[in-house]
Amino acid sequence: MYKHTIILIICLMTIFLSSNLFAQPVLFDFDSAPIHTSLPLTLTVGGITAHFSATGQGFSIQDYFGNNFVPIGFSGPFICPNSINASDLLIHFDQTLTDFSIMYAPEEYGCDSSATMRVTAYMSGSYVGTNTKIASNPGTWPVDTLSCSFPQGFDSVVVHYDHARPSGCSDWGPIFTADNMRVTPFSVSVKSEGELPVMFTSLQNFPNPFNPSTTISYQLPAQSYVMLKVFDVLGREVATLVNGVEEPGYKSIQFDANGLPSGIYFYRLQAGIYVDTKKLVLLR
Repeated sequence: MYKHTIILIICLMTIFLSSNLFAQPVLFDFDSAPIHTSLPLTLTVGGITAHFSATGQGFSIQDYFGNNFVPIGFSGPFICPNSINASDLLIHFDQTLTDFSIMYAPEEYGCDSSATMRVTAYMSGSYVGTNTKIASNPGTWPVDTLSCSFPQGFDSVVVHYDHARPSGCSDWGPIFTADNMRVTPFSVSVKSEGELPVMFTSLQNFPNPFNPSTTISYQLPAQSYVMLKVFDVLGREVATLVNGVEEPGYKSIQFDANGLPSGIYFYRLQAGIYVDTKKLVLLR
């Protein structure tokens, strides 16, 4: 009996640690998005907030387009181009991610090859990396998944119709539709001894919302003078959490909001030339 109890405890601990060390993907299926609404648009799913905007004449949320057409695999509302002119889809997240994917369909009619789509990731406005995809099964509005994965983290992406297919094809435009976006938040997992971060990163505090304390984590690839402060919505400083030189590594600090009223606050991390600000919510 005692042996069985120990085994059960070990199994439960394994499940708990796995769920905390390895973040799970979050699906944005746009089913709750306001229909017939043009971007910009902000959606929150699974604790992740995504702000969608666009270049050019942009995109809107629709449940079909053209002659009641819906690409294969799409369902419910999805992101639809507002015109036949090229537009980039811009997505900014309120926290750091490691993985991004989105189902897409470029405008093509009976083609034997497909356009190249590109996703480019950024962290606080700085380039992180890019990836491309050509639909595996070309044809009419072929559907595939455009994705990227960068373990160092990113907080925004640009989805771009990169260039048309090499062969000729009539009745097409440099446009695309999109649905079922999946993202994976950055998780602080166990690191190998001596392993250092590859870039400056400020992670979203956890938990958020919180009461009365929360943990703020960040990464330093090199020795830096670090300033970490918390401000209220009027820009008044309410706490200084770090003010001094720190060695490189994975850092975390507790913010105790005892004595502060419920509301929205912001914390700003400055490490050398790296500066990032994130929102935290105190709910009592």
